[in-house]
Amino acid sequence: MSNQGEKGPEFSCLHKLLFDHPHLTSPVEGKGWRRSPTWDLGGFFFAFLFLVLCWALAGKAGYGGEIRLQESKDWVPEWAKRVVWYQIFPERFRNGDQTNDPKVEDQEGAWPHDHTSPWEVHPWTSDWYEPEPYEKKNGKDIWFNIQRRRYGGDLAGILSKLDYLRDLGITAVYLNPVFWSPSLHKYDGILYHHIDPNFGPDPEGDKALITRERPGDPSSWTWTAADRLALKLIKEAHKRRMRIIFDGVFNHIGIRNPFFQDVARNQQSSPFRDWFTVKSWDDPKKGKTFDYEGWFGVKELPEWRENDKGIVPGPRRYIFESTRRWMDPDGDGDPSDGIDGWRLDVAFCVKHPFWKDWSKHVKTLNPEAYMTAEIIDTVKANKPYLQGDEFTAVMNYNFAFALSEYFVEDRVSPSQFDRKLRELREAYAPSVAYAMQNLLDSHDTARIGTHIVNRNLLSYRRWQEYCEKSQARRLIFDARKPTADEINLQKLLVIFQMTYVGAPMIYYGDEAGMWGANDPCCRKPMVWEDLEYKDEAFLPNGTKRQTPQSVSFNRDLFNHYKKLISIRNSHKALQVGDFETLFADDKRPIYAFSRRSKNERIIAVLNKGNKRERCNLKVKEGGAFRDLLNGGPPFAVSLDGTLAVDVNPGWGAILLRGGATRGD
Repeated sequence: MSNQGEKGPEFSCLHKLLFDHPHLTSPVEGKGWRRSPTWDLGGFFFAFLFLVLCWALAGKAGYGGEIRLQESKDWVPEWAKRVVWYQIFPERFRNGDQTNDPKVEDQEGAWPHDHTSPWEVHPWTSDWYEPEPYEKKNGKDIWFNIQRRRYGGDLAGILSKLDYLRDLGITAVYLNPVFWSPSLHKYDGILYHHIDPNFGPDPEGDKALITRERPGDPSSWTWTAADRLALKLIKEAHKRRMRIIFDGVFNHIGIRNPFFQDVARNQQSSPFRDWFTVKSWDDPKKGKTFDYEGWFGVKELPEWRENDKGIVPGPRRYIFESTRRWMDPDGDGDPSDGIDGWRLDVAFCVKHPFWKDWSKHVKTLNPEAYMTAEIIDTVKANKPYLQGDEFTAVMNYNFAFALSEYFVEDRVSPSQFDRKLRELREAYAPSVAYAMQNLLDSHDTARIGTHIVNRNLLSYRRWQEYCEKSQARRLIFDARKPTADEINLQKLLVIFQMTYVGAPMIYYGDEAGMWGANDPCCRKPMVWEDLEYKDEAFLPNGTKRQTPQSVSFNRDLFNHYKKLISIRNSHKALQVGDFETLFADDKRPIYAFSRRSKNERIIAVLNKGNKRERCNLKVKEGGAFRDLLNGGPPFAVSLDGTLAVDVNPGWGAILLRGGATRGD
């Protein structure tokens, strides 16, 4: 999810897509749907040293200067600076067990509130914009039916593809929500302490076990088959030296949540009445009906009530216990069998005191845990969350915006691009920059390939407008397949992403060449090499394309990602090395920088222009640099300290000093 509204300057792409309509909701299952809307010399000396340090961090005048790690005040887990992330949207990644496929009744409580019309598990390899025969029977348009689609993605599917991820070079996995929920996206959780039964091997058996619990009493909680499969997934990921984090949607839940259901049924008599912000209770005599606060007014997403300390004690206890369950499953104090951290959905919606306490709780369970927040906002807005007492990092949309403005939208010059990057690097404690999730796209954006296709239409940074107009249903974005030149630009972005400061994050399928406009079209089923897909013959408006477009796994693009990830994973300088801008001349389409870790130095040079460029760089070291990306003869440093590098149009070079293949 993403966000914008009265609570902050972000806008919800999901909100616009799923809820841009009159709501028909009911808080109680089984009821009809209802509509809703003095200095001494010593002091001087230390001050002077401080100023020197600041100068070193800020760099000399001109380019962006250097950034250096300050390990002495480093609260960021070391592993989090070194990983390459892969984001998985579980329902759309891989159907590994067809016996657990969802049924139409599993959708009860989720938009568009139709669990009675004809329905089938949707064919994985079908044409995205072509309605299946069962969909045509309800008389609704494609956008209504896309929300009803379930493709059967599950944990078995993720397990079956861990070796694919290892082969790609992935070292950390972020899973979109996996907890029990009726929707395809799972941001409307029923419970936090159970995996969705349809993600496991025994859906009906799991549901029966859950009904015997007292959800507010952790001593009654059991481990379902789906829960145990999640533990196996964690174990298998760790075997492959991969970290894994879950999506924590702790601001709100779904209307099928048992605590909320109890309030809706029993009203003021419910023991959970203070868990939610209730606006009015059912009172026929006064003509009032039950009403409550939903996330941005969305009644399908009741929000936990907050006071000056954040989420109130009841749901707070439930969240803390659920956190403990997944971080230390057997309760032995050893977190090695649990998840390695969390991604926090719409984190800005919850007050700071809660996150400070929750962060302490998490670090008590696992001092090396990673916590990243979804906050799509300015550096100034992010700062309070990244002081070491709340989150480790944020999903770095500002990184994506900056890259888009320079490489894709052509809105900024090299020097302006450099200043934007410098602002992001120097905004927080130095180590934070190394752990930021440097993404190009996500489940809340158009896929990077499609963003490139539409490069002249919208500003990525103008988030509200972008979210509204980048949806295919608005018929503004071109939903076609990217051309070879457009894919080449995606490759250039990946070269930068894998060599820059921060932890790169890949959205599932980008490496396979998937394309799609914003939500829901960025959430197509994963394209696998072992499956044969129908051509995309239909347009978003329902008409046929003049020429159908083939859908298949892009092995060349996959190999590019794999090579760049391997280069990053093989060199400490690219993971935790210092940064220094070397070239950012507004008269040339060249940007070059250096990464250094002790005796290892790597220089990246990127040419976004349409012709071959020579870049003359001043370097202090003599000797030669060899190109890790393109191979060929080494580049020798001249006697006057000049390193002359020729770079092909729309491409880059990654130069390693000397003959070493690995860092210190």
